[in-house]
This record gives sequence, structure tokens and C-alpha cells, in this order.
Amino acid sequence: MNLPMRTAALTGAVLVLTAIAHVASAAVVEIAVTGVVEARGRIHVELCTQDTFLKPNCPYEGSAEAIPGSTVVKIQGVPPGQYAAQVFHDEHDDGKIHRNLLGIPTEPIGFSNDAPLHLHGPRFTEAAFAVEHRVERITLRLRNILRGAL
Repeated sequence: MNLPMRTAALTGAVLVLTAIAHVASAAVVEIAVTGVVEARGRIHVELCTQDTFLKPNCPYEGSAEAIPGSTVVKIQGVPPGQYAAQVFHDEHDDGKIHRNLLGIPTEPIGFSNDAPLHLHGPRFTEAAFAVEHRVERITLRLRNILRGAL
């Protein structure tokens, strides 16, 4: 094998090993969402970085059929790091959170660490958790702002 072919083969092997290492370090995050009242629609979870928290462009998301009591949503391929989960019960199963005229969610919502709600939502630091293992499990509860379940 000549030098250019050896170099190309070695470069290809390094790229494959890098990809395998990245996949091997990615985690599955299992989010147990409690306080699910109705078996209607889906429970939608987004895992957000500090830059994307409380915004519509979080890098990781998943959903599961709503099961009264507790619903588990699994999100795969999450690299190690700090994240915050933002959740809503998509009662209409249309992929968006419904709000009233004041912008207050009319569907139940929740955040990791059951972070307290402020005027504009919780702070990232209050909701943040570490993804460090192959499987991370967290639990949070849904709250319905308009029904007083804060």
C-alpha cells in the first residue's frame, strides 16, 4: 500500500473510532413525569442547554403517550453535560403548547428539579442536572398554572 492510500485508510479509521467513541459516551435520559391527570395527547419533553432553556430550539426532545399518574419519556443520544428539562402535556397532540391571551400556558407544564416558577419561568440553575452516566433518570411533576397547581 502506498503512502497516500495508507494515510487515507488511517484517517478513515480515526474517523470511525471517533464516531464510535461519541456514540458510546452518549446517554439515554429517562424522564418520569408525574401528575399526569388525563390519558389524552402526549407528554413532550425537551432537554435544553443554558443557551436554549425556555426557548423553542432545545437540542434534544422526546415524547410519549400520556398515561395517568406517571409517564416516562426516553431521550437517546444525549452527550455528557448540564441540561434542564422543560415539559408540557400536549393535550391536543398538536406539538405546541397552548396559551391564554396573557401568554400563560393552559396545558400542564413542568421543569427538572421541580424548579420554582417565576414571572418568566425558572432559572436554568434551578432546573439544571448533570448527564454523566449511560442512563440518567430524573423525575419531575406537571403543574397546571391556571388550576393553581404550582
